Amino acid sequence: QVQLVESGGGLVQAGGSLRLSCVVSGDTGTLNGLAWYRQSPGNERELVAAIDHEETTKYADFVKDRFAISRDDAKNTVTLLMENLKPEDTAVYYCSTGHYYDGDYYKEAGYWGQGTQVTVSS
Repeated sequence: QVQLVESGGGLVQAGGSLRLSCVVSGDTGTLNGLAWYRQSPGNERELVAAIDHEETTKYADFVKDRFAISRDDAKNTVTLLMENLKPEDTAVYYCSTGHYYDGDYYKEAGYWGQGTQVTVSS
């Protein structure tokens, strides 16, 4: 079983920054990827960014050059630094672990944290 605990969300004005963190515990086995997803009301959960154990990363087009994902395997954490936030970034952000393969594909393994709310005011 894998547990994911997110933190760092909050209310910020447009153009501001937030740093989300997630602590991963339990038996991750062969899961080599970590990622952040987000979900806003009425929309499906969508991939924001992913990173593998070699720190290869991928980003959704809507966050490129604004967000940065990183991981610290010694601390079992994954972080999402979000800059130049926009009102459309408002959502619940979820941490994920899964498989990152072929250099550009990420498939979540069905483990989710409780999420952390990010609200960006205009």
